[in-house]
Amino acid sequence: MSDTQPGKQPGQSPEAAAQAPAEAEGTTKTTVPAPAEPVDAGAPAADALTPVDPRLLVREQGFAGYLTDFKRRIKGGELGSIPVLVGLVVIWAIFETTTGRFLDPSNLTNIAQYIVGPGLIATGIVFVLLLGEIDLSVGSVAGLTAALTSVLAVKQDLNEGLAVLLGLLAAGAIGALHGFFFARIGVPAFVVTLAGFLGWSGLQLYVMGNTLSINNISGGVVQGLNNTYFSDIAAAYGLALVAVAAHLGSQLLDRKRRRAVDLPHRPLSEVLLRSGVVAVLAFATAWMLNQESGLPLGLTVFVGVVVLAAFVLKRTSYGRQVFAVGGGVEAARRAGINVVWVRISVFTISGFLGGLGGLFIASQAGVADSNLGGGDTLMLAIAAAVIGGTSLFGGRGTPWSALIGILVIQSIMTGLYMSGSSSDAVQSMITGVVLLAAVVIDSVSRRTQKTAGRA
Repeated sequence: MSDTQPGKQPGQSPEAAAQAPAEAEGTTKTTVPAPAEPVDAGAPAADALTPVDPRLLVREQGFAGYLTDFKRRIKGGELGSIPVLVGLVVIWAIFETTTGRFLDPSNLTNIAQYIVGPGLIATGIVFVLLLGEIDLSVGSVAGLTAALTSVLAVKQDLNEGLAVLLGLLAAGAIGALHGFFFARIGVPAFVVTLAGFLGWSGLQLYVMGNTLSINNISGGVVQGLNNTYFSDIAAAYGLALVAVAAHLGSQLLDRKRRRAVDLPHRPLSEVLLRSGVVAVLAFATAWMLNQESGLPLGLTVFVGVVVLAAFVLKRTSYGRQVFAVGGGVEAARRAGINVVWVRISVFTISGFLGGLGGLFIASQAGVADSNLGGGDTLMLAIAAAVIGGTSLFGGRGTPWSALIGILVIQSIMTGLYMSGSSSDAVQSMITGVVLLAAVVIDSVSRRTQKTAGRA
């Protein structure tokens, strides 16, 4: 019996025999392709398209793209500083209408001076709020720093510059101590800083002894913090020019880097438009200051601290770590971030800026007294940070919030004073309403973001 299968010719391979019936029936012949060369799984195909988030292409769609992106942000709860900026414009318009002189250069210059001390304290609070924590001790730290500096310089005849340095170092050390108990020992920040609020207030009274107030040294360092002006008009205009040039250079450098790696980038027209807006604001402020005494040292220091803090938080790895810890401690720890170090450093910054703000408050008052840092100093600093847009829930905010927030609060106080309603009761009630509105907006914004899947 032959072992030849039906349809199979002698010497024919099994594969050829399998194809033979198909050919006989007139069907299409199927050819088995040769094995392809090994392909690197990590290498993208030649004609593959890299997926790009449509939101990154907004700039390429012109004005319509920006309008669409703006609507998307509003619907998604990404309000940013829009509510507080709108509120500031409304406040200024109301008080200018009722008083007729609220926007006078002299009044705006006074506002710029009054916001420095509380604004510096609020900038430190922003760092703590980014962690989702709170620092209740900054008012007491501000008062203690001013007391230590005055006692060392006036009563102990120490060089005033050295006394200022020692006072600021003490403020930073106090903040680090709070951070140590919170981050290393595990005591809640609320409890640690509440204890600091009470303890450092007592130490302030102890340091001052029987003296209820100590006058600043005439012509000294502390007195000069609030009373030094750069009267040459070139100072204010020069600083405005530097600010505009720095902003333009930063935008152009960012655009160049993104183009180099083929990422969506701002068109040159948008870069120039943004820098133009900054130029208008900067030179308008310079013009306003030059109508009076010139560029104040205090305002220069405050804005400089805000710019530096914003750069650290936005452009450095440390800043990204702060936001990461505020967004989720466990996730940050698993990502390799030293959570303990970040927390201690943040409270150190808060203490240092609290002490610096205390020195400016003492300079403005002309004395370091036992009440400095008390009263509503703490509440105004926290309110300024929150009103400016920093979230109480952590992970969202910017040092510019401190500047905008304290500007809103001081504008309300000054406007009420000019309109004849300067009682502390009215000021506190209005400030409380504004603070509540800011927190409500923040809460609604977070809820909207969760609904939109962006939280």
